[in-house]
Amino acid sequence: MPDTVFRDVEVAGRGGGVAVDVHVRDATVVAVGEVPHVPGAQVVEARGGALLPGLHDHHLHLLATAAGAASVDCGPRVRDREELAAALRSAPGAWVRGVNYHERSAGDLDRYALDALVPDRPVRIQHRSGALWMLNSRALALAEHVLDRSPDVERDAAGAPTGRLWRYDARLRPALPRTVSDLGPLGRTLLSYGVTGITDATPNLDTGALMLLGHEALPQKVLLLGAPDGVPVPSGLRAGPRKLHLRDHDLPGLGELTETVAASHRLGRPVAVHCVTAESLVLTVAALRAAGVLPGDRIEHAAVVLPGLAADLAQLDVAVVTQPGFVRERGDDYLRAVEPGELPYLYPYRSLIDAGVRVAPSSDAPHASPDPWRTIADADRVTSGGVVLGADEQVGRAAVLAGYLSPADHPGGPVRQVRPGSAADLCLLWTPLAQALAAAPANPVRLTMTGGRLHALGSPSEDTLD
Repeated sequence: MPDTVFRDVEVAGRGGGVAVDVHVRDATVVAVGEVPHVPGAQVVEARGGALLPGLHDHHLHLLATAAGAASVDCGPRVRDREELAAALRSAPGAWVRGVNYHERSAGDLDRYALDALVPDRPVRIQHRSGALWMLNSRALALAEHVLDRSPDVERDAAGAPTGRLWRYDARLRPALPRTVSDLGPLGRTLLSYGVTGITDATPNLDTGALMLLGHEALPQKVLLLGAPDGVPVPSGLRAGPRKLHLRDHDLPGLGELTETVAASHRLGRPVAVHCVTAESLVLTVAALRAAGVLPGDRIEHAAVVLPGLAADLAQLDVAVVTQPGFVRERGDDYLRAVEPGELPYLYPYRSLIDAGVRVAPSSDAPHASPDPWRTIADADRVTSGGVVLGADEQVGRAAVLAGYLSPADHPGGPVRQVRPGSAADLCLLWTPLAQALAAAPANPVRLTMTGGRLHALGSPSEDTLD
């Protein structure tokens, strides 16, 4: 692989707005400043564009995002049962897989409602929250052998499954047809946004999922929250904190959660706890206090942070990985459905930072857009309907970008820098950074580098160059 020299780039921390050169050899930045001619090097004339460390999405579901591209979108554009039926019936394949459903489109769905829409093929639809799968009778018949007696399998008064399965992804998987998700297009899309690292937040990854993730050889570095304890992960992947996916309709007791956290800590593994209700966050804070905190412990979402809990999180020194995109994409629904008393504490950002909590943004794709520049713009907390939801929680775009530039294993920590010795996982913008941030959500990325390898992307948009 030839050396690369970036000429005339803006590098954060150099001061004075003076453009510099950056020399990359193999997978490492070897010089920042005035770089003389390097024989045989490929030269990129940056013309003052900013050169940043590659962005890291701290919470994304790789396989689900890739599968979503081949699924029926049952989201906002589906407005009633007739449109839902038409969308599902037009899907190819033996099984029909729908995603992004919300009951405001066609009401609550169970096996009988889905039978009326598609009676002749097995259908499964995922709720927009990601917490619920809804199956028709044909799908239930094929999945009967994996249905347990837990409260996660909703049943009617006679004990028959209704087709509504809560937090059932891993348990449902053995009943589904074996399909191979092509992660290549997703990897290239993320490269186009400057994303060189991903934390996959899928819980309870089985051997098949691990092999698929390893086989795909994504250009991004991947940290896995769902890697099983004690199981080697394929080359190119790393096990991260252990994902604890609390079931909000069936929360564990304090003693049970404390022991689960402590057991993970005894293995030297931090935890990443899914908290989307006030109750789950209160429980998690209590469990972390009782078990003790291990560096790397983190909270996923922290969707509702009631007064006083931000100080508790700061005292525990646990990071929060949040999703600013949810306020834009789902904020109008929150305004209608969330208890008024909880709205001021919904997906906080500014108050967490002010309390001393480390905060990092993420997409949670496929549940929101994987575009980090869209997420950066969403820091203004304007819903798709134009309402500002929680003006006190607004943060500057630079603060959100800083979270994307924090290390994979230290979300919300010190921003990675382009300097000698740093990894050559980089993204070059068409413009200086201030101009790129002002133009977000326009994508300002000109090219991305992973491990010292350049990935050319395309042309700038008019918005980026304005």
